[in-house]
Amino acid sequence: MTKNNIMRFIFSIALFYGLFVQAQKVNPHDDSFTFELGLPNAFTNKPFKSIMQGLVSATPSYQYRTPSGFAYGFGLQYTYFAINEFRLPSKVYGGMHTGTAFIKLGYEKFFTEIIGIDAGLRAGYVQSYMRSDALLANNNERFRMTQATYFEPTVSLVMAVDVNSSYRFTVGYPIYGFNFTPGMIGLTENLGYDPADFTKVSSFLTVGFGWSYYFNGKKSQGGGGGDDDGW
Repeated sequence: MTKNNIMRFIFSIALFYGLFVQAQKVNPHDDSFTFELGLPNAFTNKPFKSIMQGLVSATPSYQYRTPSGFAYGFGLQYTYFAINEFRLPSKVYGGMHTGTAFIKLGYEKFFTEIIGIDAGLRAGYVQSYMRSDALLANNNERFRMTQATYFEPTVSLVMAVDVNSSYRFTVGYPIYGFNFTPGMIGLTENLGYDPADFTKVSSFLTVGFGWSYYFNGKKSQGGGGGDDDGW
């Protein structure tokens, strides 16, 4: 066995121990901070889905989990959709910046001392800023602001990696309470869309990854114990 192979073997054993042996002793309770990063993909509203291209969604949040698994918290979310100029008759540059403040109600359960789920509903207030050269040219506006309600069911697959932290794979479905139209980015025609398409709210599917830090994470006594769901 060469020196490089020996080093790879040692690294593999250390990684396995860190992820699976040490994680068996994690017993996080109470409050946590989570940061999620995802890719949004527009749904429902046809012009929104066609014209706007999701680039990033970033969500920092705080959550408190009770011993029974019930969780509640609050957070912020930033998303950015760029205008897809290739879907328009003439090129238009710009995008939609959106900031969201929300509260969350949910439930977190671990099926083993490593793997669990975190599901919930976020609800709050969203404020979007549309910016485009068409808004400036046709309406003499530097940006156009839209305010609305916000709802997002979410579910995450969680894997603990040490005493105070875990990683997660997250799927969310944000629903903005406004109807996107081409006029919101400064276009003066409806681009052939059926007027009924403009009556649907703007929504999108977000798929991404996250990291959580448990402020009061503890090692379970003797590698076991914890509350009723195994933590």
